[in-house]
Amino acid sequence: MTKNLLNVRPMLLLMIGGIAMAMVACASKPASSSSSKTNTTTPAPRTVTTASTATGFEADILALINKHRKAKGLAALQTHPAITEEARRHSMAMATNRIAFGHGGFNIRSKIVTSKIPGTNAVAENVAYGSTSAKEVVDGWIASTGHRKNIEGNYKYTGIGVARDKKGDLFFTQIFAK
Repeated sequence: MTKNLLNVRPMLLLMIGGIAMAMVACASKPASSSSSKTNTTTPAPRTVTTASTATGFEADILALINKHRKAKGLAALQTHPAITEEARRHSMAMATNRIAFGHGGFNIRSKIVTSKIPGTNAVAENVAYGSTSAKEVVDGWIASTGHRKNIEGNYKYTGIGVARDKKGDLFFTQIFAK
Protein backbone atom coordinates (compact mmCIF):
# COMPACT_ATOMS: atom_id res chain seq x y z
CA MET A 1 0.00 0.00 0.00
CA THR A 2 2.83 2.42 0.86
CA LYS A 3 4.37 1.88 -2.57
CA ASN A 4 1.04 2.78 -4.24
CA LEU A 5 0.81 5.97 -2.19
CA LEU A 6 4.33 6.96 -3.25
CA ASN A 7 3.37 6.51 -6.90
CA VAL A 8 0.35 8.79 -6.44
CA ARG A 9 2.32 11.62 -4.78
CA PRO A 10 4.10 12.95 -7.89
CA MET A 11 0.88 13.03 -9.92
CA LEU A 12 -0.97 14.78 -7.10
CA LEU A 13 1.79 17.37 -6.92
CA LEU A 14 1.63 17.88 -10.68
CA MET A 15 -2.14 18.30 -10.45
CA ILE A 16 -1.75 20.80 -7.62
CA GLY A 17 0.90 22.57 -9.67
CA GLY A 18 -1.48 22.68 -12.64
CA ILE A 19 -4.15 24.26 -10.49
CA ALA A 20 -1.64 26.73 -9.11
CA MET A 21 -0.48 27.52 -12.65
CA ALA A 22 -4.03 28.32 -13.64
CA MET A 23 -4.16 30.78 -10.77
CA VAL A 24 -0.72 32.36 -11.36
CA ALA A 25 0.54 34.01 -14.54
CA CYS A 26 2.92 31.70 -16.36
CA ALA A 27 3.09 33.38 -19.72
CA SER A 28 3.72 36.97 -20.60
CA LYS A 29 4.81 39.38 -23.23
CA PRO A 30 7.60 41.86 -22.51
CA ALA A 31 6.64 44.53 -20.00
CA SER A 32 6.37 47.21 -22.68
CA SER A 33 3.55 45.38 -24.44
CA SER A 34 1.95 43.50 -21.56
CA SER A 35 -1.53 44.47 -20.47
CA SER A 36 -1.70 42.15 -17.46
CA LYS A 37 -1.40 43.49 -13.94
CA THR A 38 0.44 40.60 -12.31
CA ASN A 39 1.76 41.02 -8.78
CA THR A 40 5.54 41.16 -9.07
CA THR A 41 6.25 41.06 -5.34
CA THR A 42 8.76 38.34 -4.57
CA PRO A 43 7.94 36.21 -1.52
CA ALA A 44 10.09 36.69 1.56
CA PRO A 45 13.19 34.46 1.54
CA ARG A 46 12.92 31.25 3.51
CA THR A 47 15.63 29.22 5.18
CA VAL A 48 18.22 28.07 2.66
CA THR A 49 19.09 24.39 2.56
CA THR A 50 21.36 22.53 0.19
CA ALA A 51 20.47 21.47 -3.35
CA SER A 52 22.17 20.23 -6.49
CA THR A 53 21.38 20.39 -10.19
CA ALA A 54 20.26 17.32 -12.10
CA THR A 55 21.42 18.10 -15.64
CA GLY A 56 20.85 14.57 -16.99
CA PHE A 57 17.12 15.09 -16.49
CA GLU A 58 17.26 18.34 -18.50
CA ALA A 59 18.46 16.65 -21.70
CA ASP A 60 15.92 13.85 -21.30
CA ILE A 61 13.07 16.34 -20.79
CA LEU A 62 14.09 18.30 -23.89
CA ALA A 63 14.18 15.11 -25.98
CA LEU A 64 10.69 14.10 -24.79
CA ILE A 65 9.28 17.61 -25.33
CA ASN A 66 10.70 17.76 -28.86
CA LYS A 67 9.40 14.24 -29.61
CA HIS A 68 5.92 15.42 -28.58
CA ARG A 69 6.25 18.60 -30.67
CA LYS A 70 7.40 16.58 -33.70
CA ALA A 71 4.36 14.29 -33.35
CA LYS A 72 2.19 17.43 -33.50
CA GLY A 73 4.00 18.74 -36.60
CA LEU A 74 5.80 21.47 -34.64
CA ALA A 75 9.42 22.55 -34.91
CA ALA A 76 11.84 21.36 -32.26
CA LEU A 77 12.71 23.82 -29.50
CA GLN A 78 16.31 25.01 -29.37
CA THR A 79 18.02 25.40 -26.03
CA HIS A 80 19.37 28.84 -25.20
CA PRO A 81 22.01 29.25 -22.48
CA ALA A 82 20.43 32.40 -21.00
CA ILE A 83 17.06 30.66 -20.66
CA THR A 84 18.65 27.52 -19.22
CA GLU A 85 20.45 29.66 -16.64
CA GLU A 86 17.15 31.24 -15.51
CA ALA A 87 15.36 27.87 -15.41
CA ARG A 88 18.14 26.35 -13.30
CA ARG A 89 18.22 29.38 -11.02
CA HIS A 90 14.47 29.09 -10.41
CA SER A 91 14.60 25.33 -9.74
CA MET A 92 17.51 25.84 -7.33
CA ALA A 93 15.63 28.62 -5.53
CA MET A 94 12.64 26.32 -5.05
CA ALA A 95 14.83 23.36 -4.00
CA THR A 96 16.63 25.48 -1.38
CA ASN A 97 13.39 27.01 -0.07
CA ARG A 98 14.43 30.55 -1.02
CA ILE A 99 11.04 30.79 -2.71
CA ALA A 100 7.90 28.70 -2.54
CA PHE A 101 7.16 26.17 -5.24
CA GLY A 102 5.43 27.92 -8.14
CA HIS A 103 5.87 30.83 -10.51
CA GLY A 104 7.01 33.43 -7.96
CA GLY A 105 9.33 35.90 -9.68
CA PHE A 106 8.23 34.89 -13.19
CA ASN A 107 7.99 38.51 -14.31
CA ILE A 108 11.63 39.03 -13.37
CA ARG A 109 12.72 35.88 -15.22
CA SER A 110 10.70 37.00 -18.23
CA LYS A 111 12.39 40.41 -18.25
CA ILE A 112 15.83 38.81 -17.98
CA VAL A 113 15.12 36.47 -20.90
CA THR A 114 13.75 39.26 -23.10
CA SER A 115 16.76 41.45 -22.27
CA LYS A 116 19.24 38.71 -23.20
CA ILE A 117 17.50 37.54 -26.40
CA PRO A 118 16.80 40.49 -28.72
CA GLY A 119 13.43 40.36 -30.45
CA THR A 120 11.78 38.12 -27.86
CA ASN A 121 8.07 38.95 -27.70
CA ALA A 122 6.68 36.22 -25.42
CA VAL A 123 7.88 34.06 -22.54
CA ALA A 124 6.14 31.19 -20.76
CA GLU A 125 7.04 28.79 -17.99
CA ASN A 126 6.17 25.32 -16.70
CA VAL A 127 7.15 24.13 -13.23
CA ALA A 128 6.73 20.79 -11.49
CA TYR A 129 7.75 19.11 -8.27
CA GLY A 130 7.99 15.54 -7.08
CA SER A 131 8.23 13.61 -10.34
CA THR A 132 10.91 10.96 -10.33
CA SER A 133 11.71 10.76 -14.04
CA ALA A 134 11.80 12.97 -17.12
CA LYS A 135 8.97 10.95 -18.66
CA GLU A 136 6.80 11.38 -15.58
CA VAL A 137 7.20 15.16 -15.51
CA VAL A 138 6.65 15.55 -19.27
CA ASP A 139 3.61 13.25 -19.20
CA GLY A 140 2.20 15.31 -16.33
CA TRP A 141 2.74 18.57 -18.21
CA ILE A 142 1.15 17.17 -21.37
CA ALA A 143 -1.85 15.98 -19.34
CA SER A 144 -2.37 19.55 -18.07
CA THR A 145 -4.05 21.97 -20.49
CA GLY A 146 -2.01 25.02 -19.46
CA HIS A 147 1.33 23.23 -19.44
CA ARG A 148 0.57 21.53 -22.78
CA LYS A 149 -0.34 24.91 -24.29
CA ASN A 150 3.16 26.14 -23.45
CA ILE A 151 4.80 22.95 -24.77
CA GLU A 152 2.88 23.17 -28.05
CA GLY A 153 3.13 26.95 -28.29
CA ASN A 154 4.75 28.94 -31.06
CA TYR A 155 8.09 29.12 -29.24
CA LYS A 156 11.57 28.82 -30.68
CA TYR A 157 13.82 28.65 -27.61
CA THR A 158 13.71 26.86 -24.30
CA GLY A 159 15.74 26.31 -21.19
CA ILE A 160 15.23 23.57 -18.64
CA GLY A 161 16.45 23.49 -15.06
CA VAL A 162 16.17 20.59 -12.63
CA ALA A 163 17.34 20.74 -9.03
CA ARG A 164 17.32 18.13 -6.27
CA ASP A 165 16.77 19.25 -2.68
CA LYS A 166 18.59 17.75 0.30
CA LYS A 167 15.83 15.12 0.68
CA GLY A 168 16.22 14.06 -2.96
CA ASP A 169 12.99 15.66 -4.23
CA LEU A 170 13.21 17.13 -7.73
CA PHE A 171 12.06 20.60 -8.84
CA PHE A 172 11.58 21.26 -12.56
CA THR A 173 11.39 24.51 -14.52
CA GLN A 174 11.02 24.88 -18.28
CA ILE A 175 11.00 28.37 -19.78
CA PHE A 176 9.90 29.05 -23.36
CA ALA A 177 10.63 32.12 -25.51
CA LYS A 178 9.80 33.40 -29.00
